[in-house]
Amino acid sequence: MMHYSWTAIVTIVALLVYIGLGLQVAKARGTSGIEAPAMTGHPILERAVRVHINTLEWLPIFLAALWLFALYWNEKVAAGLGVVWIIGRLLYSSGYMADPAKRSTGFLIQSLTTLVLLLGALGKIVYTMAIGGA
Repeated sequence: MMHYSWTAIVTIVALLVYIGLGLQVAKARGTSGIEAPAMTGHPILERAVRVHINTLEWLPIFLAALWLFALYWNEKVAAGLGVVWIIGRLLYSSGYMADPAKRSTGFLIQSLTTLVLLLGALGKIVYTMAIGGA
């Protein structure tokens, strides 16, 4: 299993980013004075919640694509693309928290990275099947 160490590290870092975004929600709650379960009432809280939820929406797609790409193509390339995804999510978060109109660059980076991982894995799987591989 040590063959996939880089991908494993990127997976853990991505999950730590997600935890950090959850802490960002907690901080926004403290700053705004809005207690759970309320999700609205202050722009900073609403942005933090939206960033956190949007990241959760993308995590399953990203993680499945990351690991399939690592398994079928190249572990180090997958890990490198995973780092790009993380950077995209951080840019998305910082942009969205500053001004929701500034989230586009980060969103574009992470969504295109996910697409490359996903379609790359699919392409390799189909190719392998077409040439008679397992």
